Amino acid sequence: MADDLDWDAIIAPGDDAGRRRTNEPAAEPDRPMSRREARAAEAAESARRASAPAEEPVAAAAAGSGPRARGSEPAAARPASPADAPIARSDDELHPDVRALLTGELRAPDAQAVREARASARQDPDARGASGPDGSPAAASGAAAAASGAAGGDQGVGGTGGGRGRGGGGGGASRPPREPRPKRRRGPLVAGIVIVALVLVGGVGAYAFAAPKVQQLVSAIGGSSEPDDYTGDGTSKVTITIKQGDIGEDVAKTLQRSGVVKSSKVFYKLLLTSPDVSFQPGSYELKKEMSSKAALAALKDSDNRVQASIVIPEGTALQDIEAGMVSKAGLSEAEVRAAAEDVQAYGLPAGTTTLEGWLFPATYPINPGWTAKQYFQSMVDTMKEHLAAAGVAEADQERVVVFASLVQKEAGLAADYPKVARVFQNRLDVDMPLQSDATVAYGTGNTHKVTTTDAERADAGNPYNTYVHKGLPPAPISNPGDVAIKAVTNMADGKWLYFVTVDLDSGETVFSDTYAEHQVAVKQFQAWLRAHPEYQ
Repeated sequence: MADDLDWDAIIAPGDDAGRRRTNEPAAEPDRPMSRREARAAEAAESARRASAPAEEPVAAAAAGSGPRARGSEPAAARPASPADAPIARSDDELHPDVRALLTGELRAPDAQAVREARASARQDPDARGASGPDGSPAAASGAAAAASGAAGGDQGVGGTGGGRGRGGGGGGASRPPREPRPKRRRGPLVAGIVIVALVLVGGVGAYAFAAPKVQQLVSAIGGSSEPDDYTGDGTSKVTITIKQGDIGEDVAKTLQRSGVVKSSKVFYKLLLTSPDVSFQPGSYELKKEMSSKAALAALKDSDNRVQASIVIPEGTALQDIEAGMVSKAGLSEAEVRAAAEDVQAYGLPAGTTTLEGWLFPATYPINPGWTAKQYFQSMVDTMKEHLAAAGVAEADQERVVVFASLVQKEAGLAADYPKVARVFQNRLDVDMPLQSDATVAYGTGNTHKVTTTDAERADAGNPYNTYVHKGLPPAPISNPGDVAIKAVTNMADGKWLYFVTVDLDSGETVFSDTYAEHQVAVKQFQAWLRAHPEYQ
């Protein structure tokens, strides 16, 4: 091949005369000799040597790598050097393989291939002087093709006849392309390095803190993920309900919503492989964080079926009742929330904006066929029944529910409920702010405590702030029971304007007519707190 790179001429030792030929036709000094001219000169030189006397050195024919630099004289015989190669004056003069190697488009030839090419050339020096179809040394081109093929793989290196162009050649003496090596996953290696560094620098404490985060990094790098199913038989008890008409997918979502299984999809896939499983509507006592297989086995066990109920203690807030309906009745949060927001669907007084206060605290058995609205309607109907039993006229029901919800949160002992109701009524009678911490806390979104801060008590933007706004709060702050309702309808007699609980263990409360008396009671309470730091 005329245009393939002769690696032997670049890196293999040889006679200097093989690179610097003498009797070449002179070329014009104003331009470099082209490769075609060089090949023609080399062919003429070969013909001359064939007809020359036997004593003429043949080293030049043995090297046969290319034309000498024009205008140079033959040098004494010595090992060839890369410095003896012709000097290119422009990028276009570079051999295509050299240019590709310099630009990174071509890798250097495999060392073994080069050695084999060199050995073949030494064993058959006469063949190296032969010419190819275009007058080039065929053997040299063949060695170059073998070396280039070893380096080029499937890049089209090689060809026949007229050589190779930039666009690639036809099939040649290249070996088959290597199979690409699979990419190594570096996640475990990275994790190992990081964890070892942590242990060396920060000790066991640093490892315990950062190891989980490193494992998350490993999962992201390595493409792995956390298990999508729990293992074992579960932890704490939980009751779930399968409603009438629920299909397998509904049951799976209920289990995930209640914290029984980690993934509803995993449980549902298990169901698909168990076509003989059928569920009966009702409530089942399971455990949280069960494997899907353990949860399915528990649901199939009739001993786990129970008569579940939604239990609402006195003073429970609406948001807690909603949560109980989701966890116990098997209802979705979206369904429960939508039903709670449809306030006018339950026959409540005009202008009522919330179900808060209208859900009577009691025990409601789970009915697998009920919707969220049916549960709420049952609770509202029960509240109306108890209001009527307490003698509350329908026109007064709303005010009594609001008032009773306040007493329910502020009073401690049942015997004190009527007194607490009287204190608030006395304040209303003299246009005095009720100053209830329970209402302020509710307005901030906290339904589980009655203590507040100075800033919260000064916040006029809170419509439930009875330190700033006079009168009853705009809506109930809890769901009152019978004791609170009766306390409002049958208040104790007294002139009290103040009260404070002085013993949180016993619930003892002191009622005062004047502020000075109240301050004494407050000091009594502060002394009790100092003696019981666990309450602070």
